[in-house]
Amino acid sequence: MHLIELYKSVQGESSFAGLPCIFVRLAGCNLRCAWCDSEYTFTGGKPFSEDEIVAQIEALAPCKLIEFTGGEPMLQARELLPLMERLLAQSYSLMMETSGERPLAEVPKAVHKIVDVKCPGAGAAANTFRIENLEALTKNDEVKFVISNREDYDFALDFIRTHSLEQKAGDILLSPAFQKVPSPQRTADNMALDPRKLVDWMLADGLPARLSLQIHKFIWEPQKKGV
Repeated sequence: MHLIELYKSVQGESSFAGLPCIFVRLAGCNLRCAWCDSEYTFTGGKPFSEDEIVAQIEALAPCKLIEFTGGEPMLQARELLPLMERLLAQSYSLMMETSGERPLAEVPKAVHKIVDVKCPGAGAAANTFRIENLEALTKNDEVKFVISNREDYDFALDFIRTHSLEQKAGDILLSPAFQKVPSPQRTADNMALDPRKLVDWMLADGLPARLSLQIHKFIWEPQKKGV
């Protein structure tokens, strides 16, 4: 497998926000989201064997929560899925951030999937979610929408209602996008959408969703890597 980085920090997003977590960031992505904050993952990375990755994870004990992220982890599904099975057998709790553009049916059910459905504001990456992946969701999973503006919110609202998403996933996350080039300041001024507006829209529509802020961008400078 090709990795960009492997480190321990606190989870910055999702219902796991604030928990100590080991991040395994895989190299490569086939999408180009307009607001992407991980462009350094698109190319490069270093090859590691499964045993080498497990050894690095074990060295970060006692943390037992792992997130696979990228890039797009499912581009390396052939190597990733057996590694997931091995870590589950060792009593690790696993998460995976994915766009849902790759098939998810073979991902072990015990893996907590966070599926990022791309809204129009994602640019060229918009509308790349595979609808059949809705059948791979369980109540153990979460679906995320990164919201840049009202158009994105309306897209998310329609998607949630059309697909009765709250019946398929455990949590629905709405995450305000960050500026492409944020300042070093750890404030909401770096967001492309004021989270207060998003909260107003959610409350007005009674949306069955959770506001999700990237808290690592408030703990550290927004552009800091490896945290």
